[in-house]
Amino acid sequence: MFKKTDLLEDLCALGVPQDRPVLVHSSLRAVGDVAGGGQTLLDALIEHITAKGGLCCFPTHTWHLIGQDAPTLDLTKNESCVGMLTRLALADGRGVRTLNPTHSMVVFGEPSRVAAFVSGEEQQITHTAAGGCYGKLFSEDGFVLLLGVSQKANTYLHCVEEMLGVAGRLTDEPIDVSVRYPSGEVVHRRVYTFDEEKNGDVSLYFPKFEPAFRAHGCIRDGRIGNAPTELCSARGMKRVMEMIYTRADGRELLGNDEPLAPALYETKGEST
Repeated sequence: MFKKTDLLEDLCALGVPQDRPVLVHSSLRAVGDVAGGGQTLLDALIEHITAKGGLCCFPTHTWHLIGQDAPTLDLTKNESCVGMLTRLALADGRGVRTLNPTHSMVVFGEPSRVAAFVSGEEQQITHTAAGGCYGKLFSEDGFVLLLGVSQKANTYLHCVEEMLGVAGRLTDEPIDVSVRYPSGEVVHRRVYTFDEEKNGDVSLYFPKFEPAFRAHGCIRDGRIGNAPTELCSARGMKRVMEMIYTRADGRELLGNDEPLAPALYETKGEST
């Protein structure tokens, strides 16, 4: 059974930063038996990542509510469709939930730092806008921590594709979404969503980028408890994907699970 001290040691050994934003995608089951359960893991992550001014971020997505009668983000509830740890993070009370109506995060850290990070999210018109929190992972030299999950869970890569202007990713017309505030007020918005009719769910093929990320030193490997864990540089991943898409010259890369050609990312004598 893992104790909190064990988890903190694992985070230190992996070199998880303590002064930058870190977005944690997680599988609680993969970590194994933890004394105190998921709350202990949550406490360890928050304690480590925020120790020197960093921001500990958890995805709290509610895209599963698109098209239903309920608001796509209800701030009176602790709904999230991306795992138990994210629901524990919402219920914890120390974090601030962003106002993204489908791909929100809950962010922990020094209050003024958190406020600056989450500001402006209600003005974005796509799920993972470059001007929102996902884009700030890049601008603030942050990281994505894949804790027991694969690159399929790496929502940040949607943002990178948006920053790079990859064709066919967003719908031509916006969809209706809404946010219910704690006061009960419901605010309706329109956002451009992922266009899965054109290419399906491209996140299923995000693991195709992993060999390229590794070739350029964007990933550091470790374990948190029993969970294989990848610490991924936001800026590094974006630079590598920009190289790949430039070399691909408009070709669709995520229409199937065929590996990327090494010529798309190999660069002799260089690392990102």
